Amino acid sequence: MADLGFAVNTHKHTVSNATLKKFAKFAVANISDAVSRTNGTVDLRPIHKGGRILGRAFTVKTAPGDNLMVHKAIDMAAPGDVIVVDAGGPQRNAIIGEIMSTLAESRKIAGFVIDGPIRDYDALSKGKFPVFARSISHRGPYKEGPGEINVTVCVDGMVVHPGDIIVGDHDGVFAIRPEIADQLAKTVAEIEKKEKEIFAKIAKGTLDRSWVDQALRAKGVLK
Repeated sequence: MADLGFAVNTHKHTVSNATLKKFAKFAVANISDAVSRTNGTVDLRPIHKGGRILGRAFTVKTAPGDNLMVHKAIDMAAPGDVIVVDAGGPQRNAIIGEIMSTLAESRKIAGFVIDGPIRDYDALSKGKFPVFARSISHRGPYKEGPGEINVTVCVDGMVVHPGDIIVGDHDGVFAIRPEIADQLAKTVAEIEKKEKEIFAKIAKGTLDRSWVDQALRAKGVLK
C-alpha cells in the first residue's frame, strides 16, 4: 500500500476536439466576462516568448518544491494535455526548468501551468513552448514526493479538475468545466462580436458615451 499523500490516477477525457477548438482564439478576458469575472488566475504569468495555451488539464498536486510527480505526469500525459501543477503557490524551489520543458515539448504536451516557481528563465523565455508560472527561482526541486496525479487541484485560487479545458493568454489562465463548454463558447462569441461592433463605432466616431454621465447623475455627481 502506497503512503498517504501519494496517488497516481488515470483519467479519461470527455471534451471533444471540436469543443476544444472553439476556444482556440477567444480572449481570456472575454471568457472571464462571460462567467461574471469570478474565476481564472491572477498572479500566474507567461514565461515563454509568446502565444496561447490550450488543452485538456492533466492535474498534479505536489509537495512545495518537489517535482517527482511532475516527472511522472510528463510520462503519462497525452499529446495536447496541459500539465497543471498545484505546487503550493509562492515557494523558493523551482518545479521545472529547461530539461523538463524540452522533454514535455518533445512529447507534444500542450504546456505547463504551475502555481509555483520555474527556473532556466533565459531558455524558457526564448522558446514558444507555453509555460505559465507564478515566479522564478534558481533553486532546484526535490524528487521525494508526496504528490498526486489526476486529482482536483487549486491553482492561484482557481479550482481545476482533470479534463477541464485550459485556456491561457497574456491576461491569465482559465479552466472550463466540460459540461458548460459549448454554452460558454456561444456566450463568448457574442461578447467578441459586440467588441468588434464597438471598435467599428470608435473608428467611425459614432460610439455613444452618454452612459458615463448617466452613471454619474445616478450617483449624484452630476446634475
